[in-house]
Amino acid sequence: MRLTILGGGGFRVPLVYGALLRDRAPGRVTHVTLHDLDPARLTAIARVLKDQAGDVPDAPEVTVTTDLDDALRGADFVFSAIRVGGLAGRAADERVALSEGVLGQETVGAGGIAYGLRTVPVAVDIARRVARLAPDAWVINFTNPAGLVTEAMAAHLGDRVIGICDSPVGLGRRVARTLGADPDLARLDYVGLNHLGWLRGLYVGEEDVLPRLFEDEALLTSFEEGKLFGAEWLRSIRSVPNEYLHYYYFNRETVAAYQQAEQTRGAFLHTQQAHFYEEMAAGEPKAWDAWDRTRAEREATYMAENREASGAGERAADDLESGGYENVALALMRAIARDEPATLILNVPNRDTLAVLDAAAVIEVPCRIDANGPRPLAVSQLTGHEAGLVTAVKAVERCVLEAAESGSARAAAKAFALHPLVDSVKVARRLLEGYRGVHPGLSYLVRP
Repeated sequence: MRLTILGGGGFRVPLVYGALLRDRAPGRVTHVTLHDLDPARLTAIARVLKDQAGDVPDAPEVTVTTDLDDALRGADFVFSAIRVGGLAGRAADERVALSEGVLGQETVGAGGIAYGLRTVPVAVDIARRVARLAPDAWVINFTNPAGLVTEAMAAHLGDRVIGICDSPVGLGRRVARTLGADPDLARLDYVGLNHLGWLRGLYVGEEDVLPRLFEDEALLTSFEEGKLFGAEWLRSIRSVPNEYLHYYYFNRETVAAYQQAEQTRGAFLHTQQAHFYEEMAAGEPKAWDAWDRTRAEREATYMAENREASGAGERAADDLESGGYENVALALMRAIARDEPATLILNVPNRDTLAVLDAAAVIEVPCRIDANGPRPLAVSQLTGHEAGLVTAVKAVERCVLEAAESGSARAAAKAFALHPLVDSVKVARRLLEGYRGVHPGLSYLVRP
């Protein structure tokens, strides 16, 4: 089986390759093509993968290319893990937003809109090429903002593009362990959009054990989300939010923490990863060791500003363990290629799952997946503030899609203005002008 990874020079590619190395079952991936626009990054990651494979027998063969069409031809699966504008672009997204006093995180708020506006046109081009050159391939989208990008690609690929994220998986596993349940057997009632979802039930057999969590102060404050949001708030909403909802529920504190930080998350990663790739270019003999050191530092500092704002302290050791999106991707490929049914939380078209959204809206919910693809499972319906947030953010995503398709600056400004974390139409217009000033890739936004 042949796998193509777009963004193959990206830092997290060795996580995916590690999952492939552990897969010894028949029908496994035997060839990986890495595609990237940067030959030096491709060379660096290829060296890491060579060290990583070591003496593993029959490790998947790795080839590299900067030619997108060549990378797609013959692929059975395509992982889209691109970052349009690189980490320098992410750092710019953060700076522009913070200068206006609003959040610049890469998937939430103004930063997520800016990232989407420059990513969607590229993702759509990729989808069209896949449809032409590899029509039988399945596309697994890692590219952020994951739900928005998946919806853009689905207009051209239908059900053959599936978005994934490791945040809901990690949340479900942490809560299950906290309640003494087997994470592999518990059934999750999780519902929302990518980076905007809530765990509303956790079933062991037919019993929903999640209510027990809200009655036990020690349990409720013993895991990552409990520390982030606090026991009082979780009891108030009677659900456990995805960690990214901290940007909504504690927005003022988080923006202040970002503004006071020595450097933004994007700037930190840009500097850190630039050092790693410079080491590789200089001939660092221990490629895997250099990558692993960098990875550990990256994970330990994840959402540091949010933990500072909430007083959550350092991340727990369990939360630093590997086992995230790469394992979701492997389980997804197994389910499709080998017809090994699995239940996974995925980004897929709504169909008739949530009454508050139309059929084409991509949502993030548990799905049953097999050789025929994913089918959303029944979840509890969104009501109250959850429904309000989801429908508001979906409206923002639709404005981004309209702007990307038509080149409408008016639609782009409307996306900023409608977002719950942007508090003024004037600020929205300044954000658009600021982003157009730092991102040449947004020059297409010229029409009314």
